[in-house]
Amino acid sequence: MSENTFPILVFGATGQQGGSVASALINAGRPVRALVRDPSSLKSSELRRAGVELVPGDLRDTPSIRAAMKGIYGVFSVQPSSGQGAMYGVSDEDEVRYGTEIANLAVESGVQHLVYSSTSAVGDEPTGMGHFDSKARIEAHIRALPITATVIRPAAFMEMLLMPGFGLDQGRFNFFVRPNQTMQLVAVQDIGRIVAAIFGDAARFGGATIELASDTITGRDLGSLFTEAAGRPITYARFPDDVLAASPFLRRLTDLADAGRLTGNADLEALREINPGLLSFRSWLAGGGRKAFLEALGKSGDWSYDHD
Repeated sequence: MSENTFPILVFGATGQQGGSVASALINAGRPVRALVRDPSSLKSSELRRAGVELVPGDLRDTPSIRAAMKGIYGVFSVQPSSGQGAMYGVSDEDEVRYGTEIANLAVESGVQHLVYSSTSAVGDEPTGMGHFDSKARIEAHIRALPITATVIRPAAFMEMLLMPGFGLDQGRFNFFVRPNQTMQLVAVQDIGRIVAAIFGDAARFGGATIELASDTITGRDLGSLFTEAAGRPITYARFPDDVLAASPFLRRLTDLADAGRLTGNADLEALREINPGLLSFRSWLAGGGRKAFLEALGKSGDWSYDHD
């Protein structure tokens, strides 16, 4: 029996990354299984209609994870983190525990290929920010295990730029980078397509650590592209000093951007060989991001992801 007939277990399938991966795998003809807390929820129902096999459980329930791993070929592992805000109620230690346990259970279950989603901020030295350094700890644990594994390190999501608090509703956009500083961004859709390709060629990608991005832009480019998409001026500026002084979290992110830890080093040409349809920020804004962008233009709100 071909390995392509065995399911790939996708964690976070009702979320952004996992949902993109599940969709791309289904489109590639791979059977997909998902661990979901509520099989009757709207998002779970959408997965079921798309052909995804649902297994009830969650990251705190080891027996449910073990059951979901029976008879599978691969695992896509992604966990919620403290960096996603208080709504998830996840600590950095929770994230590490979830990520390492999934990897351990994958080894126990004889999984042939584990793909773990980390972040482009991870490097040789700690960042000093828990929700980034937690991923470095999970990466290190996975590399010590007897399993074929691929680590992906996505850049900042294009989707993240449309959260409330960046000023789009006020005709401006404030972000971490200086106007002339470059930064890589990734469309979540591209993550799914690349992960599907990775699962399709373990011999090529097993053991690799791959930075993911879709496009490289500057702060000034963001202002221009948002202006073009909105049909009215959107001015770009880095976060003002008073905002950074009031938000230690934003201050540390901005410092990491200055140090090059958040700006990305993905090889876009190599990624286009894997996914020829890699999305530019302009094409994403005109396509999959269009609805969310128009909503962001009229949605006020404050930055709600601050941490001590």
